[in-house]
Amino acid sequence: MLVTGAGSGIGRATARLLAQRGFRVYGGVRREEDAEALRAEGITPLFLDVTREEDLERAKEALRKGLYGLVANAGIAVAGPLELVPLAAFRQALEVNVLGAFATVKAFLPLLRPNRGRVVLMGSVSGLVALPLMGPYAASKFALEALADALRVELRPFGVRVSLIEPGSVATPIWERSLKAAEAYLEPPPPGTEGVYGRYLEVARRLAERNARRGLPPERVAEAVLKALESENPKARYLVAHPARIRETLLLRLLPAPWRDWLIAWFLG
Repeated sequence: MLVTGAGSGIGRATARLLAQRGFRVYGGVRREEDAEALRAEGITPLFLDVTREEDLERAKEALRKGLYGLVANAGIAVAGPLELVPLAAFRQALEVNVLGAFATVKAFLPLLRPNRGRVVLMGSVSGLVALPLMGPYAASKFALEALADALRVELRPFGVRVSLIEPGSVATPIWERSLKAAEAYLEPPPPGTEGVYGRYLEVARRLAERNARRGLPPERVAEAVLKALESENPKARYLVAHPARIRETLLLRLLPAPWRDWLIAWFLG
């Protein structure tokens, strides 16, 4: 099994759970301290930046004997009012979350196909409903929905099954990192926008802090990944969220756009 983005959060919890279930697990990391932590849990670290082809090729060589499961989990959260988000930050979200996932699957398919293996992509409820202040992140997760749909059908004749995990808010370091990154590129605001989005930025901070504090434990998401890897007939999608959040998401997808927009604006204050 290979889990990318295994240094913390969902990736770390997933790698740990798979190792506990007896799988031989490789965890993609970018820092030596994360590699040491994985080794302590019986997980083999691979230094892997999913945006670097040379890293993917090196990891592929390390796993050349074969691979049954790939969990393309590596991702980042880029947030803020779209007018204020730098193009470079938006591009990075797509590069890591979409192209990084695609490049990872593309690199390891030759190892998965002989074993009729499994591919698990890490989506989000933000790939079902795009909320304000989360535009770049939602755009990347909507793209993963399309990628999963295409791959699922293309790979089915070879026995390679594809599942997409759609977590709600999860208590991981991604939100703290996202908040710090946003503060760096949103302040000071670009010329012409001074004082325009002050209230928006307050809401963004509040939401990030709430997600970090009240989100689901990453172990809940890891359990869904395990089901996708072990089930004889895995689901195309696994929605993992608090029941109330699931109801909200499904409701927002069904409501007419004017009602949906009003409801979100009212919720955000």
